[in-house]
Amino acid sequence: MKKLLATLLILVMSVCALAGCGEEKSKKVKVIDINLTEEEYAFGVDKAQPELLEKTNEFIKEIMENGTFEEICNNYFGDGTPVAVKSAKLDESKDQLLVATNASFEPFEYTEGDSYYGIDMEMAAKLAEYLDKELVIQNMDFDAVCLSVGQHKSDIGIAGLTVKEDRKEHVNFTDSYYNASQKLIVMEDDTTFDNCKTAADVEAILNKLDKKTKIGVQNGTTGKFYVEGDEEWGFAGYAVTCTGYKNGSMAVQDMINGNINFVIIDSAPAAAIVEAMNAMQ
Repeated sequence: MKKLLATLLILVMSVCALAGCGEEKSKKVKVIDINLTEEEYAFGVDKAQPELLEKTNEFIKEIMENGTFEEICNNYFGDGTPVAVKSAKLDESKDQLLVATNASFEPFEYTEGDSYYGIDMEMAAKLAEYLDKELVIQNMDFDAVCLSVGQHKSDIGIAGLTVKEDRKEHVNFTDSYYNASQKLIVMEDDTTFDNCKTAADVEAILNKLDKKTKIGVQNGTTGKFYVEGDEEWGFAGYAVTCTGYKNGSMAVQDMINGNINFVIIDSAPAAAIVEAMNAMQ
């Protein structure tokens, strides 16, 4: 967690510098501790590689049963130390596992220097070992991950992917490995949601808002579907202005700068980003 926090602090300072932050940067933020959704993360496998799907499911089952997954999570949520993961260079003459990811989704995937870190990245490294292949990590925008796998440019997508029907057009999902949810981030002195006890309470307030309210999300994620509405998910959406960003840190920084009102992102990244932002104060 210390390494994750340090990395997030560097990202935050970079974003702040680009934004030309003034006194606004001293403001703190907080997470509204209410799960707005329920979802599951899984890997997305190339449909043309059924054997890879089978082997990956075997791998997931094994690391869940032998405690390896718990150890990896402890590196980011407990007192463990994050492990650096290196990517080999793409070489068609070698037996490689091409992993598509979006390394801007702490604590599941992020970078520090030329190394990758995160729960997903450590799992990717162990999966490559399990398959006796060399690991190649292909970092791209989140929206492109499933598309890359679907076009056979990558073997597997490992990027905090929520299982979703429209994504199944491009990939075959493995068994799930993590239960996730969306949470709301607001300024620390914002009392709008302080009396909320349930997701229904939060939604009742969001339903009263109009286009003047701007909510930041990470492009292509469940947060965007939740805010804009998605029939498949059963999300009605809200009459607010949904503003997309390449990552959650940029969205939160823009809220601190006063350009948007709230941010909705996955719960684990939300906690990590808020900790990093507030540590700067």
